[in-house]
Amino acid sequence: MGDASPKVKVAVVQASPILFNREATVEKALHLVSEAAENGSKLILFPEAFIPAYPRGLSFGTVVGSRKPEGRLTWERYWANSVDVPGPTTDRIGEAARQANAYLAMGVIERDSQYSRGTLYCTLLYFGPDGRLLGKHRKIMPTGAERLIWGAGDGSTLTVIKTEIGTIGGLICWENYMPLARTFMYSKGVEIYLAPTADARERWQSTLQHIALEGRCFVLGCNQYVTKSMYPADLEGIEDLEGLPEEICRGGSVIISPLGEVLAGPLYGGEGILYADLDLAQVVRSRFDFDAVGHYSRPDIFQLHVDERSKPSVLSNEIDQFKSPPEFDETEKK
Repeated sequence: MGDASPKVKVAVVQASPILFNREATVEKALHLVSEAAENGSKLILFPEAFIPAYPRGLSFGTVVGSRKPEGRLTWERYWANSVDVPGPTTDRIGEAARQANAYLAMGVIERDSQYSRGTLYCTLLYFGPDGRLLGKHRKIMPTGAERLIWGAGDGSTLTVIKTEIGTIGGLICWENYMPLARTFMYSKGVEIYLAPTADARERWQSTLQHIALEGRCFVLGCNQYVTKSMYPADLEGIEDLEGLPEEICRGGSVIISPLGEVLAGPLYGGEGILYADLDLAQVVRSRFDFDAVGHYSRPDIFQLHVDERSKPSVLSNEIDQFKSPPEFDETEKK
């Protein structure tokens, strides 16, 4: 026998944010991280857009060709409660990961405070057990009306983290329907595939099982549990929720093995934390007869080219206007 593969306990946190309240949601998240750590978890996953909310059911006052002033106020509140990366919120989450001595993946709405200060991204943040922010993934393709409120990430944040407990990476919600994006994740050697989502349909379970079988990796699916009464009563645009059922998002978090076996969940109808012990040797054994980017890939026929460069909209060679000009050399006149 060769070297023993690591075994790791993981936690998938299905919880409700304190909607549109960043600070209260962070406090709740810190308690949940502590609970998962007390139960021995070395990798803890939270849902898509957990801080400050996935704004299901809201229109932001928008129809094709028109935006209402009230919708701009909804946007302003969403922006005000979103997360600077890095910033005070990521510092607090990182400290929670350090205290837990665990890897932590947290779904946030990231606001672009470096460039435009006018764009939000649906982002998955990765923290290490030393508390460092190890990387982030910005959703590269918001779905449907999400495009009204979130920008699209570029290839520079197709992040995969190599760790002593396995190679961790993944995609957000319906990015997981993008075959080429999945293929790229597999090419990075993902062993523990994270799939935070807002999709609570039963058929989503089939998608996650397919990814596990296709990528021959463990898949951690994670969703929120949210009811209509959890929305702030004074939220601009709250009338959009009229006619929706009380249970707006029922969950569906799950943990699946590399051969498609459901190890925990799916969890519906409430908050909770799913746990599973992952034996990374199963990844190796599962790839004996199928390796999507290895012996089953046929590179003589198919090839995928991925651009991982950052794509800023403005490129500037900065000139320090306060810097003294170079001294004039009298000899240059001769």
